[in-house]
Amino acid sequence: MARAPLIDGHGRTIGDLRLSVTDRCNFRCQYCMPAEGLPWLDREEVLHFEEIERLVALFAELGIRDVRLTGGEPLVRRDFPRLVSMLSPLVDDLAITTNGFLLERDAEALVRAGATRFNVSIDSLQRDRFFEMTRRDALPRVLKGLETLAAFPEAHPIKVNAVAVRGFTEQEALPFARFAREHPYQIRFIEFMPLDADRTWSPEQVLTGEELRAAIHAVYPLEPEPREAHATARVYRFADGQGHIGFINPVSEPFCGDCNRIRLTADGKLRTCLFSLNETDLRAPLRSGATDDELEQVIRDAVWRKELKHHVNDPGFIQPARSMSAIGG
Repeated sequence: MARAPLIDGHGRTIGDLRLSVTDRCNFRCQYCMPAEGLPWLDREEVLHFEEIERLVALFAELGIRDVRLTGGEPLVRRDFPRLVSMLSPLVDDLAITTNGFLLERDAEALVRAGATRFNVSIDSLQRDRFFEMTRRDALPRVLKGLETLAAFPEAHPIKVNAVAVRGFTEQEALPFARFAREHPYQIRFIEFMPLDADRTWSPEQVLTGEELRAAIHAVYPLEPEPREAHATARVYRFADGQGHIGFINPVSEPFCGDCNRIRLTADGKLRTCLFSLNETDLRAPLRSGATDDELEQVIRDAVWRKELKHHVNDPGFIQPARSMSAIGG
């Protein structure tokens, strides 16, 4: 049964849900998590598969067409391909963001379960620098997982995400550009955002997408692709036609104006912006017997209050209490 679409107080229709299935991760990336990790949620605090399925079915009735499953690292969630098979019939597009460590093991099962798109996080193509950023000596395994996934035509286009940190990513720009020209992947650089658990972020650490674009363009000329509505990435094609590369610039070029995204954390908290300071609890009403109509009203009230924009560049900006891994990447 279709319900009226979700519309926020600024007139934006919501069609995209980022859904975290776990806060746990097998990497310890410097821009996200301390070397010793974080306190994990207790198992009972995390939404069960059936609870996730019910909420996604309701969100689909409310006009959500695209769902991205995130973490933490979603592939560490036990029996994760089964959850994918439960959700894929409910939406038009079911995507997964992963660090790729378990992708060689799970790629076939995830594709067969109905995952339609994949984003794989790789911050360096050099083994020692990959280790420096992730604190895991795992680059060969991640690249093997990426290669395994690429064997499935239905998994394409595959996107490879690299967080752009000043003092580190400058050396990665051209190797990643060559990688994008030689492989069937779209490389995307994402500006470092203030969502690190160590809370050491500063604007000076942000290597902007424009700086990276200019560095690559000087060697491999780029031509802009038209921006799709609600898109987070500015995508460019190489002028000679060999591949694409993208830049996600939430700090230097915010794309809040037509944002159509909401987020659900692994413990069932609805967030209307990545940088929200407030959350709406869906787990408590879900577990206390709320009807779909009652849940719908809670969701609508929260979505109506969706922020017009994030305030990263404003004086007095307050970083959310949760880090990226606890919110859902």
